[in-house]
Amino acid sequence: MKTRQHMNGTTGAGAARAVLRRPAAAVTAPRRPVTAARRHYDALSLRDAPLIICTDIGGDPDDALALTCAARGLPQLALVLTADENAGQRARFARHVLDLHGCHHVPVVAGADLGNTRWYCVDGLIPADIPAQPVDLVSAVQAVCAGTDGPVLWAGLGPVTNLDQVLTAVPDLAQQLVITQMGGTVANPESTRAEHNLRLDPDAARRVLDHAHHLTHPLTLVTTDVTATPDTRITADHQLYRRLSDPHAPRWARILGSHLDGWYTGHHDGTHPHDPLTLTAAAGLPFVRCEPRTVTITADGHLREDPAGGPVRLSIGADYPSFNRWLDDHLSPAARP
Repeated sequence: MKTRQHMNGTTGAGAARAVLRRPAAAVTAPRRPVTAARRHYDALSLRDAPLIICTDIGGDPDDALALTCAARGLPQLALVLTADENAGQRARFARHVLDLHGCHHVPVVAGADLGNTRWYCVDGLIPADIPAQPVDLVSAVQAVCAGTDGPVLWAGLGPVTNLDQVLTAVPDLAQQLVITQMGGTVANPESTRAEHNLRLDPDAARRVLDHAHHLTHPLTLVTTDVTATPDTRITADHQLYRRLSDPHAPRWARILGSHLDGWYTGHHDGTHPHDPLTLTAAAGLPFVRCEPRTVTITADGHLREDPAGGPVRLSIGADYPSFNRWLDDHLSPAARP
């Protein structure tokens, strides 16, 4: 979820959430050595690299739209983590979305629970037989990274708490993860309210930015300055919503339609596809334009351009017509991309 229009399981869930909130101790585990070859990845290897998605699915529906696009069109999807958990329910919903597309092989892990429930709007959409998902976040990420000699893509679509825990526990992963994070705005520096993803855990966001100096590939930030545009907004009048809500559409599409209904009724009359657009940037698709910049993050989560800040690739624009066609193709009930 973003500054957009914004937005608990089984026995032991409370204990698991408490553990996830504590700073992770450094972990040392057998991993493949980091070689010079692994530090220099070409564009082709990035397109083929395993993909980890970290999402606060279950709030603003753009997270569910992004995960559906990945399930239908990105076979390199290797792991889904949930952020800003709601007693494990986001992870259960992610599991359901993946299963509807036959992605039973893609594990889902419930991440940090920050105690937010305000924007959650998928009650009634998760079948009772979907079990609670595992909670060993760091081990799940290590397993994906240990399974390849190349890079691993990270698409951060929610607060950065999980990423902070991973990089704190296993700093060496900074040499392998290629991180794209949705969040922040630099176009509205006087805004009194920081963008959602950075605001929910600004301390974690600042620590992740500190890691930017040690990343093999620069941290990419896709901001709401690029993602929140009338060119992409989806309302109840949008043809995509009408197709997803068609009573004759497949089950996965109707669930997305119901999710959008809950958002429109309980929160806002539209959604911007922040997360699908960020996903395309993480996957190496050519829609988002970025430039090298240096930025800082304030104590309350505001993003600022700063010559003394951390190095990032900052989004500066996007090819919205081409992105809209991509999104339409990947969410068309009539055909699988």
